[in-house]
Amino acid sequence: MSHGKHFTLYTNELKVAVVLEAFGLTYETVTLDFSKQEQKSPQYTRYNPNGRIPTLIDHKNGDFVVWESNAILVYLADNYDTDHKFSVVEPDEKITQLQWLFFQASVKGKHPYYGQGGWFRRSHPEKVPSALERYQKEALRILSMLESVLSKQEWLVRNKCTIADLSFVAWNIAGFALLIHDYKEFNLEKDFPAVHRWHTAMLTMEPVREAHAKYHAIIARAADGEYKCPSRRLA
Repeated sequence: MSHGKHFTLYTNELKVAVVLEAFGLTYETVTLDFSKQEQKSPQYTRYNPNGRIPTLIDHKNGDFVVWESNAILVYLADNYDTDHKFSVVEPDEKITQLQWLFFQASVKGKHPYYGQGGWFRRSHPEKVPSALERYQKEALRILSMLESVLSKQEWLVRNKCTIADLSFVAWNIAGFALLIHDYKEFNLEKDFPAVHRWHTAMLTMEPVREAHAKYHAIIARAADGEYKCPSRRLA
């Protein structure tokens, strides 16, 4: 496999791209057409047997393949954030960083609640208001927990933005826009000011803005406009 870019990233969202940009790494993004089940094709599952996104191939490390988004973030931090600009070094801090990454991806954490809530809002064949409300309430519970932490400190780990914080960016954008924006009188800035400050600070970072711009440019070109990916605006 010969590529001019350091990495090939199979994804339809922002999460890993934000960290690649933060570390100044070059990558080619490949989007998959879910309507054609491309994520289940043998061409893709040879890399990711779970048939999900994202998957990263490191061409400068013997085409080493990593899947599961937060495993990818840890791999990138351990191998390419040599000056620890967005990661930590001390053993206790690394565990705290890992703790937040597990939380962000876990069933009891943020990602599945937002993802499942989005499914019941946009894709489930029947309207199930009680299911949607369940996930909206869980999203608000997660925001309350984050507020309790971020009201006491600027970032999740140490006094710096790390991959733990950046792991939340894409799903904050999606969750706020698609799941809870119209839940009763939800107001992020008023109800969760520390979360709002934290999220806004990350949105202003150049790596986040660059990844977002590339994401929308790629999606606009994908499959000559036939493939549609949900828009996730920065604000």
